[in-house]
Amino acid sequence: MDDGGSIWKIAVDSQVLDANSSYAYLMWCRDFAATSIVAEIDGEIAGFVIGYRRPHDPDVLFVWQVAVDPAHRGRGLGVAMLDRLLNICAADNMSTLETTISHDNPASIAMFGSLAKRRDSVLVHQPLFDSNDFPDQHEAERLYRITQPRTLEEIR
Repeated sequence: MDDGGSIWKIAVDSQVLDANSSYAYLMWCRDFAATSIVAEIDGEIAGFVIGYRRPHDPDVLFVWQVAVDPAHRGRGLGVAMLDRLLNICAADNMSTLETTISHDNPASIAMFGSLAKRRDSVLVHQPLFDSNDFPDQHEAERLYRITQPRTLEEIR
């Protein structure tokens, strides 16, 4: 995946994501390509999802960032990329998706809720990092977990 520069630009242009250095995106594309995905429309990168397999919980895909270029928003591209990435990762025995979302990001909360509903999955969330945990000005982050139910009891 040689798309590090393009996804860095989308992250910076989003004005919502905590944009990492361009170097970080280049390394991400090199080392975590199997757990990341880009959407290409008319030969240009329109969006991305970057994630990784949790080292101490290998059935979990942790989604670090999801972004869609402003010109391609409002078409369900973010959920479609997540859905496709989950299908790819399921073939590698990852059955759970985790991500963190701050309370001031209703678009991401809605997107992951839509993904869970689309996949007939269970979505739970709980506090993960309080704003005091961060050494800079950062909102608290909640952990969101999407799992495919295995029994009727898990659905309730």
